[in-house]
Amino acid sequence: MSFSDPIADMLTRIRNVAISNGTLVSMPSSKIKVEIAQILLEEGFIESYDVVEGSRPHEKVLRLRLKYIGERRNRRPLITGLERVSRPGRRIYTKTTDIPWVLSGIGVAILSTPKGVMTDQRARKMGVGGEILCKVW
Repeated sequence: MSFSDPIADMLTRIRNVAISNGTLVSMPSSKIKVEIAQILLEEGFIESYDVVEGSRPHEKVLRLRLKYIGERRNRRPLITGLERVSRPGRRIYTKTTDIPWVLSGIGVAILSTPKGVMTDQRARKMGVGGEILCKVW
């Protein structure tokens, strides 16, 4: 199955599972999705992720396990919002000095830079700009 925007599909799947209080999200895997999942893990938004073989040959599936706060009945997802910024129809690029702050630093902007996919804080520290893929809070 092909998508015109696989990153938006990934974010939508995560958002839908978080709203329904599910724990496991599955989606077709790609290198950039795995890098985004690694950032979400490092920032503490998800518990874990893994890449497994799919039902068809040479198909890989990325599985994310979402993280929740609170007791069993009052639990809520750690990810409260996801926003796709740069899209295939309208790419959004930024310089180092113009990298946006997400909720005054509480959230994370994920950027695709010449030095790889990284968070907004790391891009500022390394002094690189790039394409703003999404914002997570």
